Amino acid sequence: MKAEKKSPIENILRKSHTIAVVGLSDKPERASFDVAKYLQYHGYRIIPVNPAILEVLGEKAYPNLSAVPEKIDVVDIFRKSEDVGPIVDEAIKIGAKVVWMQLGISNDEAALKATQAGLEVVMDRCMKHEHYLLGGGG
Repeated sequence: MKAEKKSPIENILRKSHTIAVVGLSDKPERASFDVAKYLQYHGYRIIPVNPAILEVLGEKAYPNLSAVPEKIDVVDIFRKSEDVGPIVDEAIKIGAKVVWMQLGISNDEAALKATQAGLEVVMDRCMKHEHYLLGGGG
């Protein structure tokens, strides 16, 4: 009997533990807050990256990825598509494994750069929704 092959997104969600959420807001009505809270509830380590806040969801916020003192598996981006390039450059520099651009966010040039540097890339998908679809929402 052949083992069922997991999708790249499923592999990312199963193997990742630490997620830096770039653009995480401390406002509960924002999508970034909702997604991060959901992921945190489901056991992921959330690291807020936003220079405008000090703390959110009980976690210290950092002004940028380079300031984060621990290893990051996924850089989850809640910024405009045109702002993604420098974030991807920083994700490459810190040795992140995955760049995930949330729903409505895509940047082909940045995605190509990340892929060429060995990172996995997801664009225009919601981590919360993908996790839920894989049966994680129970």
